[in-house]
Amino acid sequence: MYTLPELPYDYAALSPYISADIMKLHHDKHHQGYVDKLNAALDSGDPSLKAIDLPQLLGRADLPMAVRNQGGGHYNHALFWQWMAPSAGGEPTGRLAERIEQKFGSFQAFTDEFSSRANNVFGSGWAWLMPDMEIVTTPNQDTPMLLGKAEPLLGLDVWEHAYYLDYKNVRADYVKAWWDIVNWQFVQERYNNLSA
Repeated sequence: MYTLPELPYDYAALSPYISADIMKLHHDKHHQGYVDKLNAALDSGDPSLKAIDLPQLLGRADLPMAVRNQGGGHYNHALFWQWMAPSAGGEPTGRLAERIEQKFGSFQAFTDEFSSRANNVFGSGWAWLMPDMEIVTTPNQDTPMLLGKAEPLLGLDVWEHAYYLDYKNVRADYVKAWWDIVNWQFVQERYNNLSA
């Protein structure tokens, strides 16, 4: 049985970039819904799927749609909360910073490209930074693993439920504000682990 992870900070900790109202709704309602529906889909389906860890499971092309959708929702959000932190933002350091600069020319060029890709996701979906420094997007709650790729270093939820109460229909304002709360320490830890 999957469970809803607790937030690593208070609901209001990411204000003014993301309000407590958004965090309560997003975490307690949307993420909890993915967890509940994932457990229900696994209970009613092939019992062997329960023995496969979630990242590997989400890379399977033959996955039942309910498990794919709800499992992706749970996986993506469990990481999303950790990709943000109060008093964060800034820029990465060390090997990750060097790799970003090598790939994009500068950190600003990277954030510009990532933001553009996130803003141009049609409808609901995610923008991702991969360990090889590729930026990819996926619709709905699909994960990069479904595309045959590794687990992501960083991801941005661009579903309207992630920002609509605060930013209405102006996704670009949400994306711009989000950079001020990116938890680069967590991203760097993932880079060290996933690119080793």
